[in-house]
Amino acid sequence: MAAAPRTAPPGTRDQDAGREPMLRFVERFAMALANIGLARMPARVFAYVLADDAERYTAAELASALQVSPAAISGAVRMLVQARLIGKEREPGARVDTYRVYDSDLWHTITMQREQLIEPFEQLAAEGAELLGPDTPGGRRMRETQEFYAFMRRKLSGLLEEWQEHKRAGFGEPG
Repeated sequence: MAAAPRTAPPGTRDQDAGREPMLRFVERFAMALANIGLARMPARVFAYVLADDAERYTAAELASALQVSPAAISGAVRMLVQARLIGKEREPGARVDTYRVYDSDLWHTITMQREQLIEPFEQLAAEGAELLGPDTPGGRRMRETQEFYAFMRRKLSGLLEEWQEHKRAGFGEPG
């Protein structure tokens, strides 16, 4: 059985003049993602799935679109799936996996996933602050780290609610 039908096939822009500028944009966006810590190939794949029109991609389609080897795509999608930036699916009876962005409110979803990572750092920093003591430079830095993460955790929910309101007003979409 073939993969699920697409809303637009990957490379829809292959036949029109919009393809080359889109790929240049993907490379620029990927470079920005790489500059903040995402490995280069996962950054390229993620930028591509954000910018292209299709809902789902096979590894072969991604390799072809980005003009890279299937092995490069394999490692990139594995990292993106582990980081929960994209999802991996397989249709019943299909022989290939497909990859996609799950949520129509992508950045809200990604931020909520990252919020779950804050509390362990907050707790670990608190442990370090206690262990090192308040009168040591390391202890003070750990206490500040703990307070920073506590502050971010408290503020993030409200900020995401503001985003939902902004999205509804700006895009006319439900939050």
